[in-house]
Amino acid sequence: MKIAELKQICNKPDVVEVWDATAVDPKLLVYLKSYRNTVPVPRHWSQKRKFLQGKRGIAKRPFQLPDFIAATGIEKMRQAYIKKENSKMLKQKQHDRTQPKMGKMDMDYQVLHDAFFKYQTKPNLTSHGDLYYEGKEFEVKLREMKPGMLSRNLKEALGMPDGAPPPWLKSMQLYGPPPSYPCLKIPGLNAPVSPGDSFGDAPGEWGKPPVGEEEPLDRSKHWGELEEEEEEEEVEQEPMEDEEIEEGIRSVDTISSTPAGAETPDVIDLRRSQPERQAKRLYKVLERKEGRIATGMLFGSTHAYRF
Repeated sequence: MKIAELKQICNKPDVVEVWDATAVDPKLLVYLKSYRNTVPVPRHWSQKRKFLQGKRGIAKRPFQLPDFIAATGIEKMRQAYIKKENSKMLKQKQHDRTQPKMGKMDMDYQVLHDAFFKYQTKPNLTSHGDLYYEGKEFEVKLREMKPGMLSRNLKEALGMPDGAPPPWLKSMQLYGPPPSYPCLKIPGLNAPVSPGDSFGDAPGEWGKPPVGEEEPLDRSKHWGELEEEEEEEEVEQEPMEDEEIEEGIRSVDTISSTPAGAETPDVIDLRRSQPERQAKRLYKVLERKEGRIATGMLFGSTHAYRF
C-alpha cells in the first residue's frame, strides 16, 4: 500500500511512518498504532549506534539536592563537618576511627518531618506514552508562555516600539492566520486593535483593516430546501358580450389579410447561383515553359512558369 492510502484510513495520520507500508499487514499495524493508550516503539530502534552513545563528551552536571531537602540546612552542616575533618591531623583521624563520637550532625526531628511530609514536591515524571530520548532533559518547557503573547525581551530583539504591530502582521493579513492556530485572536487580523491605533501602510500602523464577521447561519432551515410556492388566485372572467366578440373577429380579419405579391414563398434557396459560384475559382493552373540554365547561376532550373 501507499503512504497516502494508510494516512486516509487511519484515525491519527501522524503515527504513519515510511516503513509501515512494507509491513505484513499494514492496515492492522496502523490500527494498533492509532489505538487509544498505545505506547509507540522507541525511536532509536532503527539507529546504527547504541542507545545514549551520542551523549559522549557532554559534561555531566553535579548532583543537586531537591529544594525541600536543601531548605533544612543539611548541606551547610555537611560542608562544615568536612572542613573540620580535613583540618585534623593524622593522629586525630586514627583516634576518631577507633573511638568515634556519635551525634555530630544531629538535626531537629520536626525540621526533617516538615521537609518530607509538608514541603516535599514530586519530581518531574514522564506521562503515559511519553518516552525518553537523547537530549530530552536539556529541552526547555515554556508552560507559562502562550501563542500570540510577545514578551518584553522579544519586542526589544525585534525592535518593536510600544503600540507597534509585529512584523509578521501584514503577511498574516495576506495569507491568513497560522495553520496550527486557526482560531487564535490576533489584533489587526481577526480582533480589534487597542484604542489609539490606526490602520495603514505607514510605519507603526496596522495594515489593512480586518474583514467583518460572517453572518450567522440559520440552522432552522436545511440547505437546498425548496420554498413553498404561493398559489395564484384564480380570477373569474366575466362573460363577453356579443358586440365585443364581433369586434375581435373583425380585427383578426384585417391582420390576416395581406396585399397581393407579398405572400411568403414555400421554399427559400440561400445558396448562390451557379454563375456566381463558377466565377470565383480556388486555384489557377500555370502554363509551363522550357528553358535553359544561364551561366553563372548556382541554383538554376530547366523550366519555368508563365503567370
